[in-house]
Amino acid sequence: MKRNIQIEALDQIPLEKQRIELAERKCLGHPDSIADGIAESISQALCKTYLDEFGVVLHHNTDQGEVVAGESAPKFGGGRMIRPIYVLLDGRATKQFNGVNVPADAVAVEAAHKYIHKILPELNLNRELMIDCRLGTGSTDLRDVFKPSQGKIPRSNDTSFGVGHAPFSDVENIILNSSNYIDTKLRKKYPAIGQDIKIMGLRDGNTITLTVACAIVDRYCKDIREYSEYMSILNEEITAIAKKSTKRKVVVHVNTADDIRKKSVFLTVTGTSAEMGDDGSVGRGNRCNGLITPNRPMSMEATSGKNPINHIGKIYNLLSTQVAQECVKKVDGIEEMYIRLLSQIGKPIDQPLVASVQVLPECGVKLKDINADIREIVDDQLTNVTHITEKVIEGKLKTF
Repeated sequence: MKRNIQIEALDQIPLEKQRIELAERKCLGHPDSIADGIAESISQALCKTYLDEFGVVLHHNTDQGEVVAGESAPKFGGGRMIRPIYVLLDGRATKQFNGVNVPADAVAVEAAHKYIHKILPELNLNRELMIDCRLGTGSTDLRDVFKPSQGKIPRSNDTSFGVGHAPFSDVENIILNSSNYIDTKLRKKYPAIGQDIKIMGLRDGNTITLTVACAIVDRYCKDIREYSEYMSILNEEITAIAKKSTKRKVVVHVNTADDIRKKSVFLTVTGTSAEMGDDGSVGRGNRCNGLITPNRPMSMEATSGKNPINHIGKIYNLLSTQVAQECVKKVDGIEEMYIRLLSQIGKPIDQPLVASVQVLPECGVKLKDINADIREIVDDQLTNVTHITEKVIEGKLKTF
């Protein structure tokens, strides 16, 4: 069956040539990202449990969840938690199949514990964390849509859409690169750098300003002088990373709410503001490309925790981003590309109601000259849409 792929040329100012651009990332220890990570880790654990038990992934959606801040008393050299962080696990999961009971709640609790320990190693899970599991079971009609399809293309669980874009701008790349560098390299060298980091990027003309909020772990910071040194280190390191991705002027500000004179600073016991000040919710933070990009079209769907078999809010957001990146990589002459994939509930996920492709060709390039190449890539990616499912279950695709 021929797919409804509509390709059109955009007539607009490219983002990199617009005066103002905004983008941000909530890093792994931000309460919203913690909620996303827990939701996705539970979905992956359920998928593997279902596959081990029955050879198929059963219906579930764990894209609901809350992180409720505890209470702490940080101090230089080491403070303490006073009230635990509370985590609510909710959503839906299959708990019985073909007469066999599935320990979905136990799987969810174990997955949440493992993920939180990985992300927040300074948190004592025995006394500083409360997990409340309230997984329900899905509605009959949605479970019917989800029934194992024996090799057939799954049917969409919802009438919804996914959105993606490529290529990333200087600001977007700088934010992602800075986040990755801190998580994989800088924190190993300076364990005082906590996991709760938010990076906000502003490009005003040819000046990029990064405003960074970074938690500091108190036990690794002995006094306000050392705290100030860590602020300088973060500033220098992030500036150096940023300058590798742009020729524009870069200005970095770290923890602008600090009052050094009063010693009122972003000091934490565990490395996250979830210990005291901030709550978190699934889907309130980064989109599946790891960013929040108000200058770009975005879907408001929570990608994390949705089942990877037929939940369009997950599959089409991941796929649209992958399609856009693939087109920009393989087709010369694309300055910007935006993909929107729209489903209809109950219809095969490889047959969207529309695959909308918007292209801003480079100067001197005509859409008709690259149209066929773009169409071929979009069609091929939809034909192989179930590859998204495989990558998600294996943890090869990030959802936040």
